[in-house]
Amino acid sequence: MKSESAGASRSVTLSKPVGVKTGGLYFAMIFVLIGMILLSAVYSVSIGQVHIPFSQAMEILLHAMTNGHLGSLEHIESESYLNIILQVRAPRVIFALLIGIGLSLCGTVMQAVVQNPLADPYILGISSGASLGATFAILVGFGSGAFLSQFGIAFGAFAGAMITSLAVLVLSSIGGKATSVKLVLSGVVVGALCGSFSSLIIYFANNTEGIKTVTFWSMGSLASSSWEKTPIMAVVVLLGCAMFLFQHRVLNTMLLGDEAAVTLGINLSGYRKLYLVATALITGTMVAYAGMIGFVGLIVPHICRGLFGADHKRLMPGTLLLGALFLIWADILSRTLIHNVELPIGIITSVIGSPLFIYMIVKKGYNFGG
Repeated sequence: MKSESAGASRSVTLSKPVGVKTGGLYFAMIFVLIGMILLSAVYSVSIGQVHIPFSQAMEILLHAMTNGHLGSLEHIESESYLNIILQVRAPRVIFALLIGIGLSLCGTVMQAVVQNPLADPYILGISSGASLGATFAILVGFGSGAFLSQFGIAFGAFAGAMITSLAVLVLSSIGGKATSVKLVLSGVVVGALCGSFSSLIIYFANNTEGIKTVTFWSMGSLASSSWEKTPIMAVVVLLGCAMFLFQHRVLNTMLLGDEAAVTLGINLSGYRKLYLVATALITGTMVAYAGMIGFVGLIVPHICRGLFGADHKRLMPGTLLLGALFLIWADILSRTLIHNVELPIGIITSVIGSPLFIYMIVKKGYNFGG
């Protein structure tokens, strides 16, 4: 009876947002984030080595998105602006948008699954597995197979991430239910093993250019974005969003712990396995196309808990939007911070995310889970 009353008490606490008290203010902040994303996207396609006026960039995007019904191309200074925006910069912005949403989504889910404020999309060894797969693809290769040769690094990274995730799932299920502690420990062990194999391949590889490619890939980049890759990314990320936006009650219960979940009749072990597979699929797809981009899935959910509270019904939409906005601006900085040099986006997210996370640590009023 004591644990049941305690679980009910904590459930009430989670249902009350800490940051945004009223529904009107919450929806106002959501609309502000959407507006900022739209403006940031237009600004992102207008800047670069070739500067395009903001108004002309907006006209081009409106014309393209509405099939010519809105936006006029009469005042566009150069026809090359069309190719630069629509073929080079627009898919990059879409990639930043989707990856920001995906990393923030997976970070929020994993922090609830393992009940750990330091959890991120890579905590269960996904990054190490993807790195091993990419390292193998770059330095060893897949042979002469047409299918494997065509996808190269992306296939290796995705395969490594999924195999690692399944290994963590199997290992954490040995000897009973897959608890949050067993998941974390299994992820650490499998991740360390994958890291060792990656180091072994690099040590014996006599390929200087390949090692440079591995290093650059491990820091993350959106340079490989294209319209051909966008549909796969969009389907995986948007399906993940559609799934987890309706799982807020289970995610809230996970923050209460296994004992409270038993009193509420919820099998957290089964949900943990399902969420692990889903987040591994999303993260593996993003890592395959953009490499490892740190701190997005770690810091964005914490910022949103301070703004919207710990209830995942309100937390999740805000987290997705802020994650998209954060990565769009990180990409802008990676392209413009140093003239004629593109920095790996993972460096930018780490430089921005580290001070923010330190601030969250020293701020006395912040508490994980509300």
